[in-house]
Amino acid sequence: MFDDITTPTLLLDEAVCRSNIRRMAEKARQCNLLLRPHMKTPQSVEVGRWLRDYGIEAITVSSFRMAEYFAADGWADITVAFPVNIREMGTIKRLSERIRLNVTVENVEGARALQEQLRQSVMVWVKINIGNNRTGLLPNDTARIDTLLDYLAKAGRLQFCGFMGHAGQSYADRGQAAIAQTHQTSLSAMQALRERYQARFPQLKISVGDTPTASVMDNFPGVDEIRPGNFLFYDLMQWQIGACSIQDIAVAMACPVVARHPDRSEIVLYGGAVHFSKDYLTFPDGKPFYGLAAKRGENGWELLHPKAYLRKLSQEHGVLWLPKDLIADIEIGSLMMVLPVHSCLTANLMKAYRLMDGRTIGMMLT
Repeated sequence: MFDDITTPTLLLDEAVCRSNIRRMAEKARQCNLLLRPHMKTPQSVEVGRWLRDYGIEAITVSSFRMAEYFAADGWADITVAFPVNIREMGTIKRLSERIRLNVTVENVEGARALQEQLRQSVMVWVKINIGNNRTGLLPNDTARIDTLLDYLAKAGRLQFCGFMGHAGQSYADRGQAAIAQTHQTSLSAMQALRERYQARFPQLKISVGDTPTASVMDNFPGVDEIRPGNFLFYDLMQWQIGACSIQDIAVAMACPVVARHPDRSEIVLYGGAVHFSKDYLTFPDGKPFYGLAAKRGENGWELLHPKAYLRKLSQEHGVLWLPKDLIADIEIGSLMMVLPVHSCLTANLMKAYRLMDGRTIGMMLT
């Protein structure tokens, strides 16, 4: 099946990916939520077309350039979940004239630039910091929120949708109890905002988006839409968090074996930091790993061995630790399958997917 692979290649199991989509779409329907998947993970119109097979008609992206990429494939309802970059106003103008464009603001300066320079109206989400501490207004900073909402209420081209948050702190959680606590805390903050502002803005909505809580939780009180992205592929990070099983991971890197060092219990792979990124996780003893060796099972990927781990990366090299009794079975020139720590960054580096039936599908090019 993979005899023609000569260099590091990112494999994508369509069946596993579709299973992940189907499961999340069904959860959204049961919870009366709009599922607006974040496409920064796959960055592929082909994967986007799989979403349509499950009734999904709206997506999230991380840049206006990505919005243009998906708009060209027919997506007409796109949220850019990144604070408006007013230097891209030309792109924003083009998109606002083609699609239902949903933008994100957290300051009056960004809102004013949109109002003064756009010809068409856009939908506007106000970004709230619900614990990730990356961007957004603090939910208790009502003075700044009031000022921004006062401006939006008077800006004829800006239609206020509601409040958007990302509980990215869930990526530090381990286990379902911790995920549930993050979920409760972040939703409580958003619900307080709804209660404060709904009389003034009766149609305001609440949008949240992170894969751990979207995957684990079954109750989303006060939420109108969810925007997970990593759930499409999952990865070792989500597995360690407790958001998925190994069999839910849809991607693996196929890396040629170029050297063996049985004395060190190591093999050397063609597959380094420029393929995987340098994101890592740690074992309970604190030892870092950049990926885990895998093999094909009946229902997707399985771990080759509990401790067969990618222990070191340089630019092109990957050093994989294996028990010595397994190294004897590894041939020079064979392929080693490695599950990535962070599928979003790995996919972004690789720019293409090899499906299990041999087809290749592309991604948005930088």
